[in-house]
Amino acid sequence: MTTVAESMQERADQFRQRYTAVKEAVGQVIVGHEDIVHGVLTAMLCGGHCLLEGVPGLGKTMLVRTLAEVLDLNFNRIQFTPDLMPADILGTNMIVEDEHGHRRFEFQRGPVFTQILLADEINRATPKTQSAMLETMQEGTVTAAGHRYQLEQPFFVLATQNPIEQEGTYPLPEAQLDRFLFKLVVGYSGREELATIVDRTTRGEKVELQKVMNGDEITEWQQLVREVILASHVQDYLVRLTLATHPEGPYAAEATNQYVRWGSSPRGAQTLALAAKVRALLEGRYNVSFEDVRRVYLPAMRHRVLLNFEAQAEGIEADQVLLEILEKVPEKAE
Repeated sequence: MTTVAESMQERADQFRQRYTAVKEAVGQVIVGHEDIVHGVLTAMLCGGHCLLEGVPGLGKTMLVRTLAEVLDLNFNRIQFTPDLMPADILGTNMIVEDEHGHRRFEFQRGPVFTQILLADEINRATPKTQSAMLETMQEGTVTAAGHRYQLEQPFFVLATQNPIEQEGTYPLPEAQLDRFLFKLVVGYSGREELATIVDRTTRGEKVELQKVMNGDEITEWQQLVREVILASHVQDYLVRLTLATHPEGPYAAEATNQYVRWGSSPRGAQTLALAAKVRALLEGRYNVSFEDVRRVYLPAMRHRVLLNFEAQAEGIEADQVLLEILEKVPEKAE
């Protein structure tokens, strides 16, 4: 038993070291935003996708490009615009002619056939184009003209979006939002961080980034994450936290009944479990604690809770409702 425990502890230590190596490499370019970097890396190690929301110019795109440079994975970028069509993302059948003059249809793969996909300003495309990503994000496949194509694994969509109040944006469909593991809100930089950004970007210095981790290693760590122990009482806690987002449900908080129209799907509970396991490993543990679950609750749930008109009228945000749920739901079931 001692040997097994030592082996598990050793793997947890290795996980933390490799995670730190990637985070430090990204930190050579990205100043501050440690919670955002942590959230993106957590989503990657869970095998999920990540949505970054913030006003233009905060470094969202730069963060994704930097991550792509330090990971030895294929990378493509799609700039979403109102005239973008689904075929521009997925690909389309084209007529090609061989050396003998014979013509045939051949599928020309779109930019989605990669391993890291930067979907830049995703909410500037129309809902029709946004929905083209649904199968890709959930199944890791593309279906075109009756044929199903498998994407190379690991595959991540790292999307950026502007606040929906900005002109020329379309709200993402709820079905697509639910397919993002995390939604991270990128805020403004502080005084010292902004000074460092100015120094780094106005002196003509260029950082040469090295590849830190490849796809096989990422897949290995994803498997390790799933092996972390989730005790039944901790699992029950995260299940109740998920059910507490359902209005008029048996575990609903007062704020839920007042301000929420639709609560989280089962994907919310799955996200809480996986993200909490990553946090446990980073804390050097091979088992999930209540605190691990609480620390990942907001990014895992804020995009899965649909507020009603009363919340919008009073200026209530999803995070406020979720914080009240965290306060009201006890660790142990009554």
